[in-house]
Amino acid sequence: MPDEVLWRRCSACKKQIATGAIYWVCSVSTCNRERTALAFCSVECWEVHLPSANHREAWAVEKRAPASALPARERSAGGDKGGRRLLVREEPKPTAPRVPREVLIIASRLKDYIRARSGYNTSDSVLDPLSEIVRRVCDEAIKNAQREGRITVLDRDLPKG
Repeated sequence: MPDEVLWRRCSACKKQIATGAIYWVCSVSTCNRERTALAFCSVECWEVHLPSANHREAWAVEKRAPASALPARERSAGGDKGGRRLLVREEPKPTAPRVPREVLIIASRLKDYIRARSGYNTSDSVLDPLSEIVRRVCDEAIKNAQREGRITVLDRDLPKG
């Protein structure tokens, strides 16, 4: 490996993984976090981590090491100038939270309650409008918790009435 530059070491056997070389990562997200960042020089080395990882289902994913030893954010910031590296912290981009629009009511429990209370049957078409009412009450409770500077919605945040 005289011309090859060390990119990273194998997480199992500690052999060098050169820039531009093929390596393997675990398909499980906890093994691929920035802090963990497991990389393996072979599938056999990947298999070594399985007994201690306790994955339900996992496989080795083939990847190619970057062509340069500098991380991508350093290469995009101008690389290595004068023996010093410029580190650029990338701020996460704000994303709008995806609010689930599914039914929030347990149909069987609602139907059992109405039948026990009145002897009536309940149509499934009741579930969507009732879920909307629950969403409105929850949104109001969230606003009340925010007003009080909390990040936990409590029973006292629910609107009275």
